Amino acid sequence: MNISLKDKIANLKKEKNAVILAHYYQRPEIQEIADFVGDSLGLSIKAAETDADIIVFAGVHFMAETAKILNPSKTVVLPDLEAGCSLADSCPPEAFDEFVKSHPDHTVITYVNCSAEVKAMSDIVCTSSNALKIVASVPEETPIIFAPDRNLGKYIMQQTGREMLLWDGSCIVHEAFSIDKLLKLYKEHPNSKIIAHPESEEHILQTATYIGSTSGMINYVKAHPQEKYIVATEAGILYKMQQEVPGTKLIPAPAKDDNTCACSECGYMKVNTLQKLYNCLLNESPQINVPEPIRQRALLPIERMLELSKQDVGN
Repeated sequence: MNISLKDKIANLKKEKNAVILAHYYQRPEIQEIADFVGDSLGLSIKAAETDADIIVFAGVHFMAETAKILNPSKTVVLPDLEAGCSLADSCPPEAFDEFVKSHPDHTVITYVNCSAEVKAMSDIVCTSSNALKIVASVPEETPIIFAPDRNLGKYIMQQTGREMLLWDGSCIVHEAFSIDKLLKLYKEHPNSKIIAHPESEEHILQTATYIGSTSGMINYVKAHPQEKYIVATEAGILYKMQQEVPGTKLIPAPAKDDNTCACSECGYMKVNTLQKLYNCLLNESPQINVPEPIRQRALLPIERMLELSKQDVGN
């Protein structure tokens, strides 16, 4: 009898006491077999809580690093080491170190989409789910460095009226949306609502009825399932979102460049496949390791974030 790849993964997972964590942007077949699917905050919380011996992180490198920082004694594997992040790459640790040292009086808040080395230079980490709350936790008289996403930083400044010194980084996926194509699409669906991720550019956010994290967007659609939506974030979110609101019309926001789905997809997220996930669980490789001095320094700002976010669990 042929055993399917999904069954093989399920058997291995049980045999090895493993847990599979997957981001909303992963391929549908990976989301289907994951123990938990979520955004960066939800995945961080699950990584901190797990009693599994092996964490299979179906996401990108910085996410698996965060799981390892929180679980130094556990084996953390990533299906493909090429699953990187354009936003994390836009903030090289050496350059960021110079930037921080040149502004010594600032509290450093870094978005979770960065390397362990950059987290280790931070006072507190945030995600798009809790960024407003994290910034609000810093006394008003204290100047803030916010890195690496300038679009999220600008959005926070607009929402809070708080001046922050922004690192000039961005996500290629969320900067790929075409405002002209989006407005044309909206004309074709005039009764739809645009919802957007705060990593998107300002002119995209100005069109949105709702702006929020991936989990926030899903929750918003669940609360208003009778509407029609144009969704401005990585198109992988549509799989889980459609499951939550099966009768709701969901349309991916169009990208500037023509591609296979006319939407914005993260090539890094999509390098993970079911076969690679099986292989990495079978071989317990490639493993993610963080040097202990960096891990200890990076752990503190992550723990501060999780402490502040406890009441946000499930958001």
